[in-house]
Amino acid sequence: MANSNQLIEKKILHPGRGDLPEFTDGSKAIFHFRTQVKSGDEAEDAVVIDDSHSFLRPMEFIFGKKFKLEAWETCIKTMRLNEVAQFTIDKSLLGSYPLVSKMVRSAFGGGGDHKHEEPPHHHCCGMMALGDAANNRNVGIFGHPDLERLAREPRDLVFTFELLELVGPGGYEKESWALDDEEKLSSVPKLRTEGNELYKNKMYKEASDKYKEALGRLEQLLIKEKPGDEEWSKLDDMKIPLLLNYSQCKLIERDFYPVIEFTTDVLKRDPGNVKALYRRAQAHVCVWNTDEAKRDYERIRSLDTSLVNVVDKRLANLDAEIKRKDKIDRQQLAGKMFPK
Repeated sequence: MANSNQLIEKKILHPGRGDLPEFTDGSKAIFHFRTQVKSGDEAEDAVVIDDSHSFLRPMEFIFGKKFKLEAWETCIKTMRLNEVAQFTIDKSLLGSYPLVSKMVRSAFGGGGDHKHEEPPHHHCCGMMALGDAANNRNVGIFGHPDLERLAREPRDLVFTFELLELVGPGGYEKESWALDDEEKLSSVPKLRTEGNELYKNKMYKEASDKYKEALGRLEQLLIKEKPGDEEWSKLDDMKIPLLLNYSQCKLIERDFYPVIEFTTDVLKRDPGNVKALYRRAQAHVCVWNTDEAKRDYERIRSLDTSLVNVVDKRLANLDAEIKRKDKIDRQQLAGKMFPK
């Protein structure tokens, strides 16, 4: 196939099966791709830039979400399931490819610029084969020398696509990058509830992942608001229970420094939050920040009289441990000063 301006040419390598699918807005295409720069007339002479077979998982995008490379949507819409086809696309349609490649490498695990032994007739070290980009330490805004060179010197590219699956709208759970702002906001309570259920089942790592995902989505929304404005404050308030729950999971996992970091974030927003103080105090004890732990426990005592007995017991245990450790330290020091 070719469009009216002959900017895209298609060659079917494997015909696929069934009829042409209906690519409705909201459908998700899952596919493999390989990107090449032709250095000769034959595909075998092409330089490989990206190959999703080396990624952690196949590529995917959702139709109707304004994907940054419209030419890819145009190509995929001509394909049947399991079809393998090669598309030669004019450079005028590919100005955004370096940015797309950077995002894809980050999201799907493709590092790019790999140095390895080349099999015969293939050049798998990407655009490095076109010059000295491999020796260029200035990787610029794209983070990869081959993409920097492609941005400076646009080229016609050859894409080989294999359409693995097409999932209709509603047939999949959208990933964070595919959600609009309203969907991200509505997903936060759901993620929190899922995290709470996992916590009840003592699946602390899985629970903390849910809380972390919810926090990430809130952060994406917060950067679009002006700090201190009403909407910003509402979003920031939604972080507090998630930070507390995440901190509790990390405390159980004995990962104490994130506990201190995230409870401190809560206390900046809500200085009298007893849960945050209590969890931070416990974490301080475990990393032997004894002065900080005592300050947090004393603050709890002044805020919640119902916890006085609990705090007193914690402080007594801490004082006893400090004395025990001091005694050991003195004995060790005496042994070094006065060896037998």
